[in-house]
Amino acid sequence: MLQCGVIGATGYAGSALVSLLAAHPKVEITYLASHSYAGKRFSDIYPSLKGACDLVLQEEDVQEASKLCSVLFLALPHGLASSKITEEILSRCIIIDLGADYRLKDSSVYESWYKTEHGSKSLLEQSVYGLCELHRDAIVNANLIANPGCYTTCSILTLAPLLAEGLVDPTSLIIDSASGVSGAGRSEKIDSLFCECNESYKAYGVTNHRHTPEIEQELSLILGSDVLVQFTPHLVPMNRGILSTCYANLKAGVSEADIESAYYKHYGNEPCIRLMGSSLPETRFVRGTNICAIGWKVDARTRRVIAIGSIDNLIKGAAGQAVQNMNIRCNFEETLGLPLFVSNPL
Repeated sequence: MLQCGVIGATGYAGSALVSLLAAHPKVEITYLASHSYAGKRFSDIYPSLKGACDLVLQEEDVQEASKLCSVLFLALPHGLASSKITEEILSRCIIIDLGADYRLKDSSVYESWYKTEHGSKSLLEQSVYGLCELHRDAIVNANLIANPGCYTTCSILTLAPLLAEGLVDPTSLIIDSASGVSGAGRSEKIDSLFCECNESYKAYGVTNHRHTPEIEQELSLILGSDVLVQFTPHLVPMNRGILSTCYANLKAGVSEADIESAYYKHYGNEPCIRLMGSSLPETRFVRGTNICAIGWKVDARTRRVIAIGSIDNLIKGAAGQAVQNMNIRCNFEETLGLPLFVSNPL
């Protein structure tokens, strides 16, 4: 059994991760930490997991955790992981960071967008961006895996084949994404209160959302030159889910058949991507799963493709992708322990 631990276990992403690990046939959870609930059992905080995970929560201690675990997941706010991870820790333990600290390869870009100093710049060179469908070969040998953000996972996967096949004008990319309230985390915030977000729909982080440079970094790698995107996130009054509507101008002569061919070329054998063509995804189609559903339509009038992706922000956008990364790194079946279908479609 693979011994695993989670630091930040009682947040939304952390608790979803504990739930997946508790049901994973190859995993034993040996360490859980939560500053807010240290000394309590995990199942005291999440009674739905009583009997599945009754481990007592510890105060966070990355050094100690790395001695007890073969794989340690960090579900911490940005700025914390980079001050705690060292070469020594990585020499004895695989780190999968669900936060932002190791996603951006350029520390100056990170510091500009996150307004904080990076605590371990020397480790950025060895970190691997854990978007499984794009970096599987690098993940296999990585001891420091940066789990992608939820908006970024959905947006990058939706656009990647179009750029990789040179079908669209890369200067024309616009991404409108909408997320459920759990994307804001479990901490108390006025904007997340029921009366503040119920029966309302709003844009936020306009022109400055921190997932923007992450999207640009990965799309630039695919294209082989710098990409700028117009990314605007929105808050939807639902618990979970992301829907990203992506617009791009088609290059001359590109047809709808070319678009379909590109998606099937890149994702036809991907177990965690569901291609829907013109039927188009909805968040309810992927709720509770590790699936990214993608559909598309070509507007002949405007010569644009509208590509739409959907994920569960807590699963494929966080915890599920972290487990998928673990499975790849530890040579398990990639989808082991991962939900691939909605348990209740209604």
